[in-house]
Amino acid sequence: MKTKLFILIALFGFLNFSASAQEKTKKELKAEREAQKQKEIEALIDSKNFVFEAQKVTPQGGRLINLDYNTYFLKFNAENTTADLPFFGRGYNIGYGSEGGIKFEGKPENIKVEKTKKNYTIKTSVKGKDDVYDLMLTLFFNGSTSLSVNSNNRAPIFYDGVVSAPKNDSKK
Repeated sequence: MKTKLFILIALFGFLNFSASAQEKTKKELKAEREAQKQKEIEALIDSKNFVFEAQKVTPQGGRLINLDYNTYFLKFNAENTTADLPFFGRGYNIGYGSEGGIKFEGKPENIKVEKTKKNYTIKTSVKGKDDVYDLMLTLFFNGSTSLSVNSNNRAPIFYDGVVSAPKNDSKK
C-alpha cells in the first residue's frame, strides 16, 4: 500500500513539474516575440522608411472616431513623405474649393529621433503645397503608433494606428 502511495505522489510531482516548465516557456516565447517586434521597429526607424496606417482619429476637443477602411496613410521616407489622412476639426484660412483632409507631399526637415524605454519619438516638419505640417510620431515597441499633426491652417489632430515596412510596388 505504501509503495502505491509513493508511486502516486511521485507521479503527481512529475506532472506538476512538467506543467510549470511549460508556463516558463510561454513567458519566454512572449518575451522573444516582444524582442523580435522591437528589433523590427528599430530597423524601420534606422532605415527612416516606413508606412503608418491610421485606424483611429481624435480631433482636438472631439471624441475618438474609428476609421473603417485602411486607406489612410503616411508614407515616411527621409527623401519624400506623402500623407493622405482624414481631417475632422476646425480649419483656418482654408478656401471652399480646397481638398478635404490632410494631403501633402514633401521632403521632411529637421528629423529628430528620440528613444525611451518603451518607444521611439520622431519629430519633423514637412512643407506641403499650401501649408507646413509638424509631425510627431510615437512608435511603441509592440507596433502600435500614434501620430500628431499640427499645421498653420488647421487645428491639431491625433491619429492611432500601426506602422509597417513599405510594400514594394513592382511596375512592369
